[in-house]
Amino acid sequence: MAKKRNIIVGQSGGPTAVINSSLAGVYKTAKERGFNKVYGMLHGVQGLLDEQYVDLSTQIHSDMDIELLKRTPSAFLGSCRFKMPDIHEGAEIYEKIFKILDKLEIEAFMYIGGNDSMDTIKKLSDYAIIHGHSQKFLGVPKTIDNDLAVTDHTPGYGSAAKYIAASTKEIIRDTQALTYNDRPTITILEIMGRNAGWLTGATALAKTEECDGPDLIYLPEIVFNLEKFRNTAETLLKKKKSVVVAVSEGIKIADGRYVCELSGGADYVDPFGHKQLQGTAAYLAGYLGAELGCKTRSIEFSTLQRSASHMTSRVDVDEAFMVGGAAVKAAAEGDTGKMVTIDRITDDPYMSSASLFDVHRIANAEKVVPRNWMNKEGNFVTDEFIAYARPLILGDYVPFMVNGLPQHLVLKKK
Repeated sequence: MAKKRNIIVGQSGGPTAVINSSLAGVYKTAKERGFNKVYGMLHGVQGLLDEQYVDLSTQIHSDMDIELLKRTPSAFLGSCRFKMPDIHEGAEIYEKIFKILDKLEIEAFMYIGGNDSMDTIKKLSDYAIIHGHSQKFLGVPKTIDNDLAVTDHTPGYGSAAKYIAASTKEIIRDTQALTYNDRPTITILEIMGRNAGWLTGATALAKTEECDGPDLIYLPEIVFNLEKFRNTAETLLKKKKSVVVAVSEGIKIADGRYVCELSGGADYVDPFGHKQLQGTAAYLAGYLGAELGCKTRSIEFSTLQRSASHMTSRVDVDEAFMVGGAAVKAAAEGDTGKMVTIDRITDDPYMSSASLFDVHRIANAEKVVPRNWMNKEGNFVTDEFIAYARPLILGDYVPFMVNGLPQHLVLKKK
């Protein structure tokens, strides 16, 4: 059988603990499907425009390397946040990309990423069709935010949810240790999530036989009321000496401002117009401390929740690998302008499969937590949310340990 031409793959947006498992899925499946070379863009489309790429066969030499790559956090190839111009306005950029793809004899272009990355796939596939280019463009889903439309969930979410739930349990244990003769304490956990509260809702998974879980959960899907929050916290402090609250970084008050902006934060704006959100928990801790006279502390999970490869979900790692391979299979069969989606088959035992969906229906759409998956008061999630999220954190993927620490596969540059 004659070998197919080459594939190029890139990683974009915020990294995850399993994004490299998707890269491993692309590489291994491409080799099995008879593609000649698999190139990796260094820092996504932005790096590709500078002709920064690597032949992945110079990096991955064995099945052991593939297994190590699956256990490596962050983006092995490097990531970027680069907004492609409109296809009718950025001809120079598009022609430069296609000139590079033709030089490398690329048959299929894979992009592993979230909403903005799917917008890139949409634009590139549209441009190729309009201008008669033969390359196929496939999106591989990735985002801890779990906000991609159509797919049941996204690779990266399950492992982040597992880390968040486990860390919440540990924080709760810590807060309960000093309640005998100490002042009442409110601990506020700040979880990533600009417009969608999937990650913050995962703190509810901390409720187990030996742990009560968080007391309050606030998602960005519901307007945040400071006074109501204060009163609820005060009521809880009359019942218990340690209160744990989880908040999404993107919660907003009625006038549309982010809570973190109340302290003067969120000044930086990225190329996609997204404000940088930080300081929500710190603001609320200061607010409650002043209002209630209690001891407060704030904990910002920040990038820890997306880089904890030592606590990945086996379900997540396996599905990330699956969608990478499915994208290659789709390209080999002639598909383009599509994203791989995950379909949930059963919850018990948990089973899923991969399918394809038109990327035009996914790019720039945002899947938020349904209102009926939050309680009436808007300060906790329902059993439906928990039933949805719990299967996604199942199983473990043990890292390879060297001298007591996880080993990672690191890109070797010339």
